[in-house]
Amino acid sequence: MVNESGSWTPGAPGVLELPSGRLVRGRGLRKGLPPGPEPEFGVYLLGRQPPVTDWAGRWIRWPDFRLPTDCEDARRALQEAWTRADHQRVEIACGGGRGRTGTALACLAVLDGVHPDAAVAYVRERYSPKAVETPWQRKFVENFI
Repeated sequence: MVNESGSWTPGAPGVLELPSGRLVRGRGLRKGLPPGPEPEFGVYLLGRQPPVTDWAGRWIRWPDFRLPTDCEDARRALQEAWTRADHQRVEIACGGGRGRTGTALACLAVLDGVHPDAAVAYVRERYSPKAVETPWQRKFVENFI
């Protein structure tokens, strides 16, 4: 769902509103593309190359239940996603839409001004209570930036 400004609709399934008002959609790729408009940019967190999309995107090599294989590349991709979310429909997605996606969304919250120690709770409250699945994913968020 998109609002009149062309952004995601706050409160729509998977849409996380950051403190600045930026909206980012998280989703699980195994669930398929939800109804409504397509993203304008996506960041895909997978152990192998994601499917081709009709929109711009970045792939972060990130095996399930682990951390990105290149943390600096992940930081750059998430910074780009955060910047684009100010004026584009951005989605963050992994296979199930919880662990890696939740971790990346928590990192976006840190970029948006949420204290790193509070970012996981922020995402669990506003996106999914099951976001960020492992202790090392939590530590990644706490040490982000």
